[in-house]
Amino acid sequence: MTDAAHPGDDASDGDLTYLAFAPPHRPGPAAVPSSLAAMHDVLASRYRIERLLGAGGMGAVYRARDLLAEQYEDPHPYVALKVLNEVFSKTPDASALLYSEFRLTQHLRHDHVLRLYAFHVDTSSQRAFITMELLHGMTLDQLLCERPLGLPWKELREIVLPLLDALAYVHARGVVHGDMKPSNVMLTEEGVRLFDFGLSRVEEGVLPGLPHLNRERFAAWTPGYAAPESLEGQRLSASADVYGVACLIYELASGRHPFRRLLSTQARDEQLDRALHAPDNLPKRCWPALRRALAFDVAARTVTAGQLRDVFSIRSLRWWQGSSR
Repeated sequence: MTDAAHPGDDASDGDLTYLAFAPPHRPGPAAVPSSLAAMHDVLASRYRIERLLGAGGMGAVYRARDLLAEQYEDPHPYVALKVLNEVFSKTPDASALLYSEFRLTQHLRHDHVLRLYAFHVDTSSQRAFITMELLHGMTLDQLLCERPLGLPWKELREIVLPLLDALAYVHARGVVHGDMKPSNVMLTEEGVRLFDFGLSRVEEGVLPGLPHLNRERFAAWTPGYAAPESLEGQRLSASADVYGVACLIYELASGRHPFRRLLSTQARDEQLDRALHAPDNLPKRCWPALRRALAFDVAARTVTAGQLRDVFSIRSLRWWQGSSR
């Protein structure tokens, strides 16, 4: 897998997220959003900012060099460094928001979930930030641009299985990702990585002591992948993740979003689900489960990430055969 193009070049700002990966180096300074331009060159007397990797409505991720690791001659002293933008960094719970994401993601130890290293606060600027692994690869939105007709089954399966396995694991750990979309999944040299848990929620009793923050007030979901119940202010659930990942799988298989990337509430009102057909690249046995995962009504979306994974891996179809009777 070759490295991706720089995410800031042609992606729309509304669909950008915190991109924890390293695109190929291009000469010249990166275009830094004005809200982040005043950030210090070195944070916490340790991390030297090198260039912008990606930016979104709430913050940005930079490539940074760990000066301490470099001092001890670490051959790979580079990290990805995530900060909130100036607007969010000035809110009373800004540090708590970023720390909550850090604690929540550290709670997840899976080969296909991005690994976070540490949470810091730069004392001179009072800016909180997270360091994480620096990856090489491309996000799935970039892959979709390169493969507008969709992926053949073998390639599709190699992406979907680890992604669904990661999502099933996340749900089993009592966490809802909250923002499933192509730009939050990366194909790296080491395989698939799911990242950006900034809008995530944990179940009651999971991670006691985690700051209780109302992430819904940020209204930062990507419209084309957010389930109707999320847009209508209902409590975030694992089923909303299933809807988002189902839209992504459909798009990978066909090259087209199932509902033209419209708001799911608008697509529901226009009854676009009635015109849905199985993508040509998808085996027939997978369509019933994927179709159910695309249901607008959360009560009809009776399929889990684990069940989708099992259908795609042909591990077991008993659950589906039983639910179809």
